[in-house]
Amino acid sequence: MKTELELKSMVREKYASIAKNPSQGGCCDSSCDGIEYSFIGEEYSDKNGYVADADLGLGCGLPTEFAKIKPGDTVVDLGSGAGNDCFIARAETGPEGKVIGLDFTPEMIDRARKNADKMGFKNVTFFEGEIDKNPLDDAIADVVVSNCVFNLIPNRHRAFAETFRIIKPGGHFSISDVIIVGEIPLELRDEAELYAGCVSGALEKSDYLKIIESVGFKNIKIQKEKQIEIPENILNQFLTPEKSELWKASKVGIFSMTFYAEKPKDESCCKPGCCN
Repeated sequence: MKTELELKSMVREKYASIAKNPSQGGCCDSSCDGIEYSFIGEEYSDKNGYVADADLGLGCGLPTEFAKIKPGDTVVDLGSGAGNDCFIARAETGPEGKVIGLDFTPEMIDRARKNADKMGFKNVTFFEGEIDKNPLDDAIADVVVSNCVFNLIPNRHRAFAETFRIIKPGGHFSISDVIIVGEIPLELRDEAELYAGCVSGALEKSDYLKIIESVGFKNIKIQKEKQIEIPENILNQFLTPEKSELWKASKVGIFSMTFYAEKPKDESCCKPGCCN
Protein backbone atom coordinates (compact mmCIF):
# COMPACT_ATOMS: atom_id res chain seq x y z
CA MET A 1 0.00 0.00 0.00
CA LYS A 2 1.43 3.37 -1.02
CA THR A 3 1.85 6.10 1.57
CA GLU A 4 0.02 9.44 1.37
CA LEU A 5 3.24 11.15 0.31
CA GLU A 6 3.88 8.56 -2.40
CA LEU A 7 0.37 8.92 -3.78
CA LYS A 8 0.61 12.71 -3.86
CA SER A 9 4.00 12.56 -5.56
CA MET A 10 2.66 10.17 -8.17
CA VAL A 11 -0.31 12.39 -8.96
CA ARG A 12 1.83 15.54 -9.02
CA GLU A 13 4.27 13.96 -11.46
CA LYS A 14 1.44 12.77 -13.69
CA TYR A 15 -0.20 16.18 -13.92
CA ALA A 16 3.08 18.05 -14.21
CA SER A 17 3.79 15.92 -17.26
CA ILE A 18 0.37 16.72 -18.72
CA ALA A 19 0.87 20.45 -18.09
CA LYS A 20 4.13 20.33 -20.02
CA ASN A 21 2.71 18.21 -22.82
CA PRO A 22 -1.12 18.51 -22.96
CA SER A 23 -1.35 16.35 -26.08
CA GLN A 24 -0.51 13.25 -24.05
CA GLY A 25 -3.74 13.65 -22.12
CA GLY A 26 -4.66 11.88 -18.94
CA CYS A 27 -6.93 8.97 -18.29
CA CYS A 28 -9.82 11.26 -17.46
CA ASP A 29 -9.95 12.71 -20.93
CA SER A 30 -10.76 11.50 -24.43
CA SER A 31 -7.30 10.18 -25.22
CA CYS A 32 -4.69 8.21 -23.35
CA ASP A 33 -1.33 7.38 -24.89
CA GLY A 34 -2.79 7.56 -28.37
CA ILE A 35 -5.91 5.49 -27.67
CA GLU A 36 -9.11 7.36 -28.41
CA TYR A 37 -12.14 6.53 -26.31
CA SER A 38 -15.13 8.04 -24.54
CA PHE A 39 -14.46 8.06 -20.83
CA ILE A 40 -15.27 10.74 -18.28
CA GLY A 41 -14.86 14.28 -19.58
CA GLU A 42 -17.78 16.60 -20.27
CA GLU A 43 -18.03 18.98 -23.19
CA TYR A 44 -17.00 22.54 -22.28
CA SER A 45 -16.51 24.25 -25.60
CA ASP A 46 -20.04 25.69 -25.77
CA LYS A 47 -19.83 27.28 -22.31
CA ASN A 48 -19.55 31.01 -21.81
CA GLY A 49 -16.00 31.88 -20.76
CA TYR A 50 -14.44 28.80 -22.34
CA VAL A 51 -10.70 29.09 -23.06
CA ALA A 52 -9.45 26.27 -25.27
CA ASP A 53 -5.84 26.45 -24.03
CA ALA A 54 -7.06 25.88 -20.47
CA ASP A 55 -9.03 22.74 -21.32
CA LEU A 56 -6.73 19.74 -20.82
CA GLY A 57 -9.63 17.29 -20.71
CA LEU A 58 -9.00 16.26 -17.11
CA GLY A 59 -12.44 16.86 -15.61
CA CYS A 60 -15.28 14.45 -14.96
CA GLY A 61 -18.20 16.88 -14.81
CA LEU A 62 -19.36 20.47 -15.14
CA PRO A 63 -19.49 21.74 -11.54
CA THR A 64 -19.82 25.40 -12.55
CA GLU A 65 -23.05 24.52 -14.35
CA PHE A 66 -24.65 23.63 -11.01
CA ALA A 67 -22.74 25.95 -8.68
CA LYS A 68 -25.34 28.74 -8.46
CA ILE A 69 -22.66 31.40 -8.98
CA LYS A 70 -23.98 34.95 -8.76
CA PRO A 71 -22.46 38.20 -10.06
CA GLY A 72 -19.94 39.51 -7.54
CA ASP A 73 -19.30 36.16 -5.85
CA THR A 74 -15.87 35.01 -4.79
CA VAL A 75 -15.37 31.55 -6.29
CA VAL A 76 -12.56 29.16 -5.38
CA ASP A 77 -11.65 26.30 -7.72
CA LEU A 78 -9.81 23.53 -5.90
CA GLY A 79 -7.44 21.67 -8.19
CA SER A 80 -7.69 24.36 -10.84
CA GLY A 81 -5.25 22.88 -13.35
CA ALA A 82 -4.75 25.12 -16.37
CA GLY A 83 -7.69 27.32 -15.32
CA ASN A 84 -10.60 25.86 -17.30
CA ASP A 85 -13.26 25.95 -14.56
CA CYS A 86 -11.92 29.25 -13.23
CA PHE A 87 -12.54 30.96 -16.55
CA ILE A 88 -16.03 29.44 -16.82
CA ALA A 89 -16.73 30.64 -13.26
CA ARG A 90 -15.48 34.13 -14.14
CA ALA A 91 -18.13 34.37 -16.84
CA GLU A 92 -20.71 33.79 -14.09
CA THR A 93 -19.31 35.98 -11.33
CA GLY A 94 -18.49 38.80 -13.74
CA PRO A 95 -15.72 41.40 -13.58
CA GLU A 96 -17.00 42.59 -10.19
CA GLY A 97 -16.45 39.14 -8.69
CA LYS A 98 -13.27 37.24 -7.90
CA VAL A 99 -12.06 33.77 -8.88
CA ILE A 100 -9.22 31.97 -7.11
CA GLY A 101 -7.61 28.80 -8.41
CA LEU A 102 -5.62 26.47 -6.16
CA ASP A 103 -3.41 23.68 -7.46
CA PHE A 104 -0.44 21.78 -6.04
CA THR A 105 1.34 21.28 -9.36
CA PRO A 106 3.68 24.21 -10.15
CA GLU A 107 3.55 23.47 -13.88
CA MET A 108 -0.24 23.75 -13.86
CA ILE A 109 -0.13 27.03 -11.93
CA ASP A 110 2.33 28.45 -14.45
CA ARG A 111 0.12 27.39 -17.35
CA ALA A 112 -3.02 28.82 -15.71
CA ARG A 113 -1.37 32.18 -14.99
CA LYS A 114 -0.20 32.45 -18.59
CA ASN A 115 -3.74 31.72 -19.78
CA ALA A 116 -5.18 34.39 -17.49
CA ASP A 117 -2.60 36.94 -18.62
CA LYS A 118 -3.27 36.15 -22.26
CA MET A 119 -7.01 36.71 -21.74
CA GLY A 120 -6.43 39.87 -19.68
CA PHE A 121 -8.36 38.53 -16.68
CA LYS A 122 -7.43 40.73 -13.72
CA ASN A 123 -9.85 39.16 -11.25
CA VAL A 124 -8.64 35.56 -11.65
CA THR A 125 -5.65 34.56 -9.53
CA PHE A 126 -3.88 31.25 -9.00
CA PHE A 127 -2.09 29.95 -5.92
CA GLU A 128 0.06 26.90 -5.35
CA GLY A 129 -1.07 24.73 -2.47
CA GLU A 130 -2.65 21.47 -1.37
CA ILE A 131 -6.40 21.13 -0.88
CA ASP A 132 -6.00 19.25 2.41
CA LYS A 133 -3.49 21.87 3.66
CA ASN A 134 -5.24 24.84 2.13
CA PRO A 135 -3.28 28.11 2.35
CA LEU A 136 -6.35 30.30 1.73
CA ASP A 137 -7.94 32.37 4.50
CA ASP A 138 -10.97 31.35 6.52
CA ALA A 139 -14.41 32.15 5.08
CA ILE A 140 -13.05 33.53 1.82
CA ALA A 141 -15.38 31.82 -0.69
CA ASP A 142 -19.05 32.26 -1.50
CA VAL A 143 -18.78 29.21 -3.75
CA VAL A 144 -16.23 26.41 -4.08
CA VAL A 145 -16.03 24.26 -7.20
CA SER A 146 -13.78 21.34 -8.03
CA ASN A 147 -13.62 18.93 -10.95
CA CYS A 148 -12.34 15.37 -10.59
CA VAL A 149 -9.72 16.24 -7.96
CA PHE A 150 -10.91 15.16 -4.51
CA ASN A 151 -10.75 11.50 -5.55
CA LEU A 152 -6.99 11.97 -5.98
CA ILE A 153 -6.47 13.18 -2.39
CA PRO A 154 -5.56 10.38 0.04
CA ASN A 155 -7.10 12.14 3.08
CA ARG A 156 -10.57 13.15 1.87
CA HIS A 157 -11.80 14.02 5.36
CA ARG A 158 -9.08 16.62 5.86
CA ALA A 159 -9.70 17.98 2.36
CA PHE A 160 -13.41 18.52 3.03
CA ALA A 161 -12.70 19.97 6.48
CA GLU A 162 -10.39 22.54 4.87
CA THR A 163 -13.02 23.24 2.22
CA PHE A 164 -15.58 23.87 4.97
CA ARG A 165 -13.16 26.30 6.61
CA ILE A 166 -12.64 28.49 3.53
CA ILE A 167 -16.36 28.79 2.69
CA LYS A 168 -18.31 31.72 4.12
CA PRO A 169 -21.23 30.91 6.44
CA GLY A 170 -24.19 30.39 4.12
CA GLY A 171 -21.90 29.56 1.19
CA HIS A 172 -21.79 26.28 -0.67
CA PHE A 173 -19.81 23.98 -2.94
CA SER A 174 -20.45 22.11 -6.18
CA ILE A 175 -17.90 19.33 -6.66
CA SER A 176 -17.70 16.81 -9.50
CA ASP A 177 -15.90 13.59 -8.74
CA VAL A 178 -15.51 9.94 -9.67
CA ILE A 179 -17.48 7.71 -7.33
CA ILE A 180 -17.56 3.96 -6.85
CA VAL A 181 -20.74 1.99 -6.25
CA GLY A 182 -19.51 -1.36 -5.00
CA GLU A 183 -15.94 -2.14 -3.97
CA ILE A 184 -12.70 -2.13 -5.96
CA PRO A 185 -10.62 -5.23 -5.14
CA LEU A 186 -7.63 -4.38 -2.97
CA GLU A 187 -5.33 -5.92 -5.58
CA LEU A 188 -6.21 -3.03 -7.93
CA ARG A 189 -5.92 -0.11 -5.52
CA ASP A 190 -2.23 0.43 -6.20
CA GLU A 191 -2.46 0.55 -9.99
CA ALA A 192 -0.69 3.87 -10.58
CA GLU A 193 -2.12 4.73 -13.99
CA LEU A 194 -5.69 3.98 -12.95
CA TYR A 195 -5.20 5.99 -9.76
CA ALA A 196 -3.85 9.03 -11.58
CA GLY A 197 -6.60 8.49 -14.13
CA CYS A 198 -9.32 9.04 -11.53
CA VAL A 199 -10.51 5.48 -10.91
CA SER A 200 -8.62 3.53 -8.28
CA GLY A 201 -8.53 6.48 -5.89
CA ALA A 202 -12.30 6.91 -5.90
CA LEU A 203 -14.40 6.37 -2.79
CA GLU A 204 -17.60 4.41 -2.44
CA LYS A 205 -20.66 6.66 -2.68
CA SER A 206 -21.94 6.19 0.88
CA ASP A 207 -18.47 6.80 2.34
CA TYR A 208 -18.10 9.98 0.29
CA LEU A 209 -21.42 11.35 1.53
CA LYS A 210 -20.56 10.49 5.14
CA ILE A 211 -17.33 12.49 4.94
CA ILE A 212 -19.12 15.55 3.57
CA GLU A 213 -21.65 15.39 6.40
CA SER A 214 -19.05 14.65 9.09
CA VAL A 215 -17.21 17.96 8.63
CA GLY A 216 -20.38 20.02 9.07
CA PHE A 217 -21.94 20.51 5.63
CA LYS A 218 -25.75 20.50 5.33
CA ASN A 219 -28.35 20.22 2.58
CA ILE A 220 -26.20 17.69 0.74
CA LYS A 221 -27.46 16.76 -2.72
CA ILE A 222 -26.32 14.89 -5.80
CA GLN A 223 -26.88 17.30 -8.66
CA LYS A 224 -25.92 14.97 -11.49
CA GLU A 225 -24.69 11.44 -11.96
CA LYS A 226 -23.51 9.54 -15.02
CA GLN A 227 -22.29 5.97 -15.17
CA ILE A 228 -18.88 5.43 -16.76
CA GLU A 229 -17.74 2.33 -18.59
CA ILE A 230 -14.02 1.69 -18.97
CA PRO A 231 -13.38 0.09 -22.38
CA GLU A 232 -11.67 -3.28 -22.32
CA ASN A 233 -8.69 -2.01 -24.34
CA ILE A 234 -7.99 0.53 -21.57
CA LEU A 235 -8.20 -2.12 -18.86
CA ASN A 236 -5.83 -4.30 -20.87
CA GLN A 237 -3.38 -1.41 -21.27
CA PHE A 238 -2.99 -0.81 -17.54
CA LEU A 239 -3.80 -4.20 -16.01
CA THR A 240 -2.37 -7.66 -16.43
CA PRO A 241 -4.84 -10.18 -17.93
CA GLU A 242 -5.37 -11.63 -14.45
CA LYS A 243 -6.15 -8.24 -12.91
CA SER A 244 -8.35 -7.27 -15.86
CA GLU A 245 -10.46 -10.37 -15.24
CA LEU A 246 -10.55 -9.53 -11.54
CA TRP A 247 -11.84 -6.03 -12.34
CA LYS A 248 -14.58 -7.33 -14.64
CA ALA A 249 -15.64 -9.99 -12.13
CA SER A 250 -15.94 -7.40 -9.34
CA LYS A 251 -18.93 -5.70 -11.04
CA VAL A 252 -17.87 -2.29 -9.76
CA GLY A 253 -20.06 0.63 -10.81
CA ILE A 254 -18.11 3.79 -11.67
CA PHE A 255 -19.97 7.10 -11.80
CA SER A 256 -19.26 10.74 -12.41
CA MET A 257 -21.26 12.61 -9.77
CA THR A 258 -21.64 16.27 -8.93
CA PHE A 259 -22.29 16.99 -5.25
CA TYR A 260 -23.75 20.12 -3.67
CA ALA A 261 -23.59 21.07 0.01
CA GLU A 262 -23.96 24.20 2.14
CA LYS A 263 -22.11 25.61 5.12
CA PRO A 264 -24.65 26.64 7.79
CA LYS A 265 -25.12 30.37 8.28
CA ASP A 266 -24.80 30.01 12.05
CA GLU A 267 -21.08 29.47 12.66
CA SER A 268 -21.71 28.73 16.35
CA CYS A 269 -23.46 25.51 15.40
CA CYS A 270 -21.54 23.61 12.76
CA LYS A 271 -21.20 20.13 14.24
CA PRO A 272 -23.02 17.20 12.59
CA GLY A 273 -26.52 16.80 14.00
CA CYS A 274 -26.54 20.30 15.48
CA CYS A 275 -27.93 22.49 12.71
CA ASN A 276 -31.17 21.92 10.90
